[in-house]
Amino acid sequence: MNGQQHILDDKITLKEVILNFRVWISFFLSQWKIFLLVALIGIVLGVLVSIFKKPVYHAETTFVLEESDMGGMGQVSGIASLLGINLGSMTGPSGIFQGENIMELYRSDNMLGKTLLSPFDNKSLLIDKYIEFNELDRKWNKVDLAKLDFSIPRENFSVTQDSVVKEISKLIREKHLSVEKPNRKLSIIYVTVSAKDEQFAKVFNESMVERVNNFYLETKTKKTAENLSILQSQADSVRAVLDQNLMEFANMADRIPFPNSLVQSATVDSRRKQVDIQAATAVFAEITKNLEIAKVNHRNNSPLIQIIDSPRYPLKSSRIKLLKGMVYGAALMVFATLFFLYLRQLYRLHIEGS
Repeated sequence: MNGQQHILDDKITLKEVILNFRVWISFFLSQWKIFLLVALIGIVLGVLVSIFKKPVYHAETTFVLEESDMGGMGQVSGIASLLGINLGSMTGPSGIFQGENIMELYRSDNMLGKTLLSPFDNKSLLIDKYIEFNELDRKWNKVDLAKLDFSIPRENFSVTQDSVVKEISKLIREKHLSVEKPNRKLSIIYVTVSAKDEQFAKVFNESMVERVNNFYLETKTKKTAENLSILQSQADSVRAVLDQNLMEFANMADRIPFPNSLVQSATVDSRRKQVDIQAATAVFAEITKNLEIAKVNHRNNSPLIQIIDSPRYPLKSSRIKLLKGMVYGAALMVFATLFFLYLRQLYRLHIEGS
């Protein structure tokens, strides 16, 4: 019974909660002078931050990516199958490098690293400009960035140089780069580069969009382009053989313009050459058909990338407005002071009071 009574005594009633709440409200109201002081300090700090904090510039490129529709090859494939032509070896990989994958290309270390090593102006690279306006030479004390020359070929980079490029690529991917597709039903992709340096944001955005999109186009059409090149080379070789056989047959006819029909052995060479011409003609016709179909396939397999908007000066910028800085500064200081006074009062009541 005594244990049950102890449990009942430890229960907190609604009345006690309301009384404790009133006590705390009275305590905080009694500290209004402190709150007023810290609010003024927060307003001053907010004003200083809004004035001296550098704005962040946003360079944005918008483009449409229209993937190739290989469904139109169905009719061509049907006709080709009737002719005995197999398009399986000439069609590109349908599941590789779809529209979603180009977004991951923008975030890859390879593309970011190559873009950083692109020219910023006639005197420096983009990576040099990034190190300059972010003052990394002062923040990274363990590495003497001033002695690193990033203009040399990438294969001659030291381990330190590769590490710096990789680390800066990681910083850009996490803090400066945004690649998104706002609407899944549309094929519009937004690439945004944000930086405190306006010129760097614009140049980096333009350089990266050009580099990644060209890489995407080359990779997307690589297989069909290789097949097209092979078929074109075969067609040229067979055509050369056919032309040579035609010339040799003409020379035979010139040497013996009126062969004796009673002497069959005199016509063996010319008949043999005619067989070679007929075989070369058949092979050339078959390769030509495959070549024309491969050309259509290559055109259909090439995606369309059309730039809609590109960054132009002046770039969009985001900065802390004066009023917003004042409100945020005062609110943060008041909240921090409220938390501090609450902990200090608890310590006095439960530690010092005991």
